[in-house]
Amino acid sequence: MNKDNFAMVIFGASGDLTKRKLMPALYSLYKAKRLTEDFKIVGVSRTDFDDAEYQKYILEQLHIFLKEDEREEVAMKKFVAHVHYVQLDPAQPDGYTSLRQRLETLTADSSLSNLLFYLSTPPSLYGVIPQHLKAAGLNTAGARIIVEKPFGYDLNSAQELNHIYANVFREEQIYRIDHFLGKETAQNLLAFRFANGIFEPLWNRNYIDYVEITAVENLGIENRGGFYDTAGALRDMVQNHLVQLVALTAMEPPSKFNADYFRNEVVKVYESLKPLKESDFKTNIVRGQYIAEGDRKGYREEKGIHPDSRTETFVAMKLEIDNWRWNGVPFYIRTGKQMPTKVTEIVIHFKAAPHQLFQDASHQSPLPNRLTLRIQPNEGMVLKIGMKVPGAGFDVKQVAMDFSYNELGNSPIMDAYARLIDDCIQGDPTLFTRSDAVEASWKFFDPILRHWQTNPSIPLYGYPAGTWGPQESEHLMTGERTWTNPCKNLANTELYCEL
Repeated sequence: MNKDNFAMVIFGASGDLTKRKLMPALYSLYKAKRLTEDFKIVGVSRTDFDDAEYQKYILEQLHIFLKEDEREEVAMKKFVAHVHYVQLDPAQPDGYTSLRQRLETLTADSSLSNLLFYLSTPPSLYGVIPQHLKAAGLNTAGARIIVEKPFGYDLNSAQELNHIYANVFREEQIYRIDHFLGKETAQNLLAFRFANGIFEPLWNRNYIDYVEITAVENLGIENRGGFYDTAGALRDMVQNHLVQLVALTAMEPPSKFNADYFRNEVVKVYESLKPLKESDFKTNIVRGQYIAEGDRKGYREEKGIHPDSRTETFVAMKLEIDNWRWNGVPFYIRTGKQMPTKVTEIVIHFKAAPHQLFQDASHQSPLPNRLTLRIQPNEGMVLKIGMKVPGAGFDVKQVAMDFSYNELGNSPIMDAYARLIDDCIQGDPTLFTRSDAVEASWKFFDPILRHWQTNPSIPLYGYPAGTWGPQESEHLMTGERTWTNPCKNLANTELYCEL
């Protein structure tokens, strides 16, 4: 991808995502020399700024949201010198012609051959902005556009958005971003599976008992009440983030590692998700909503939330993948707000040895092997294996073989947004969601949303803030299976511990 005359336009330039994530990510790319010296960043929003005022604002935000060891005053000032601002209302067509003229002046390129648009806006604008870009001739052949999730509110709206974007851009110009796939451990799952001959032969129904995927936060909805109460946990996390992690865990090895082959395998996983029957909505899904506990407010007491809201802040589900590799292996996924800790991880539970030779004094056999891949925080992985305890007899206990990325020292982990924006600048769509994947995912989850909407008597279980969700979620597991609850202190040197 030619980097000359590069300009990135951020819609929603005064918003939370821009100051917290996008500008720090772009600054890190600048420091890493991933941007040429003539790059331009153009912020667009309704807020009344001129260039100097916006540069001052961004510099102030970098001081707040960059880590202390990342702040270099000279580099930060040089970076913000590349930042510009255009005031306009993205919802209105007026102003887009002026935006084009400003971009032509800044880039000295009337063809605007290297543009990147980032929609850091409310989802209600996702279908509006592309049409205004087209009307102003800003959908040039060299333009790309990044769209935040959620891409659609349900299957119909996702299909409508795909139709709008297909009329403005080619599919290879559209980058539907999921920042989970920018995290190093999520990508390393592919290397772990496909670069190591000892694991891939075990990665199937013959050796794996069940899979857990957890993505939880120890915060409430903060200032997102207006959005969250119309979305809920399933739309906000499950339909995109968690199902992406299911796909990475379950996908077949692509015959080549490039964008098309990789994304083809992702779509195949979505299409293999076993559709839920009417009876499954009760037995395979548990939804909950946090209630007040101690000094933590309940969901219905949060700002912008209706006092009778039935929006779920917790979802736990049992999924099945109807193919040769995974037939009979349940995938348990869960997400929630106001949990005991913040963690995203994949846990692979292997089957027990077929013949148990060793038992302890209480006649308990060693626990089966377990592999934990932590996406965040303290990224890394740990394999639990059975080893003999020194001394007389054959007392076997689990020990951990672990690896943490923070042990690499000289190999810092690139921020997920920085990695994905860099990929987009380079024109590499591998880690971005394709239109058919969006629709395949919604086809599976849409019936669940419709069922909840048409059956208000379906339970919405309350759970005290700071706990692991409704007790009813434990009943999704059968036999000896249980949820793996990571410990609260994930900042220590040990990658994995249990409550």
